[in-house]
Amino acid sequence: MAETAKLELDGKQFDIPVVTGTENEKGLDITRLQASTGYITLDPGYANTGSCTSAITYIDGDKGILRYRGIDIAELCEKSTFMEVCYLLIYGELPTVEQFTKFKDKVLFHSLIHEDMKSFFTSYPGHAHPMAILSAMVCSLSVYHPELLKPDQSPHERDQTITRLLSKVRVLAAFAYKRSVGEAFVYSRPELDYLSNFMHMMFTTPVKLYEPDEVTRRALDVLFILHADHEQNCSTSTVRMVGSSKANLFASISAGICALWGPLHGGANQAVIEMLEAIAADGGNYKKFIDRAKDKNDPFRLMGFGHRIYKNYDPRAQIIKKHCDEVLGKLGIHDPILEIAKGLEEVALTDPYFIERKLYPNVDFYSGILYRAMKIPTNMFTVMFALGRLPGWIAHWKEMIEEPGMRIARPRQIYIGEQQRAYKPMEDR
Repeated sequence: MAETAKLELDGKQFDIPVVTGTENEKGLDITRLQASTGYITLDPGYANTGSCTSAITYIDGDKGILRYRGIDIAELCEKSTFMEVCYLLIYGELPTVEQFTKFKDKVLFHSLIHEDMKSFFTSYPGHAHPMAILSAMVCSLSVYHPELLKPDQSPHERDQTITRLLSKVRVLAAFAYKRSVGEAFVYSRPELDYLSNFMHMMFTTPVKLYEPDEVTRRALDVLFILHADHEQNCSTSTVRMVGSSKANLFASISAGICALWGPLHGGANQAVIEMLEAIAADGGNYKKFIDRAKDKNDPFRLMGFGHRIYKNYDPRAQIIKKHCDEVLGKLGIHDPILEIAKGLEEVALTDPYFIERKLYPNVDFYSGILYRAMKIPTNMFTVMFALGRLPGWIAHWKEMIEEPGMRIARPRQIYIGEQQRAYKPMEDR
């Protein structure tokens, strides 16, 4: 017999079906609640609402667990690559040698954009934020691939759309960066892997060929793996919501990029660096800012500490901290901003105030430091996040589109405005 919960309203009792996930997560299925009771649920920010079932990512915030398709994030970072994780997230299984070779070849084959699109970039002002350019350019891809816009694609057509997007978004991101710094666009090199190619397109100039060192390239690989998916966050939910109207993948991902841009979401690592720069400009006394953060009457908050989901140490932060230390050591960087960050980190990991409140440094704290060490400009931080999150967005869009009986997203509301009233002519107001 199916498990149910009892709900009593207006003297009547209703059975609410209980849904149990594979990790024994429990949910109440309220699909028929309004139809049977006349009531809806109210949950601002959807903090306690499950909008879907998904087989992609599992998170246990209390225990600090993060798994992609059942595989622990630490194991993936140690043994896998970003491209392999892309395949895992999108198609559900780790690829065989043959499957992975075909997948990489498809992505490599689509690593050019239409030459006409270069004029779009030059039409933007030089100070345009790369996230604005990236979102617009991703949506513009649909103009050049109308054959991939059918609402009901075959599996082959869907794969074509996915591999095109995976390859071209890194090109668009690199071009957006080049536009922001006033440098010439650089094309991909077919002999380089996915991430080395991206770094080449970012940092090669007419006078210097960029060759990433292995420590830096591997750190970026791990960072992208850590960002690849994180369940039903704001941007992923946006991709699903837009895609639920059967909007094409390009449009859905463009909307996700816009959602990620916000400082409360993907912009958090940029906010970390801006906070560190403010501390440096104030004289560099980070302990003063620690005291301000502890003062409940002071509006100042330390950016990059704590997490809405994790009530333990963010498992992603533990992994990226190691690579952050390796990159800083390899590059021999002596940056006052990074020294302040190390000081804040040391306090947060030892001070009882932070430990009791579980305000550990999170992945945004370390990713901002790492990007700065790689000489990636602050306004590109969120673009880097978007590149890492891309396979997760694609995986959720694909999972939703392929779900039998998919429904368009249509939340409800509780109206709190004026009741019906008569129109007043302007002269009587």
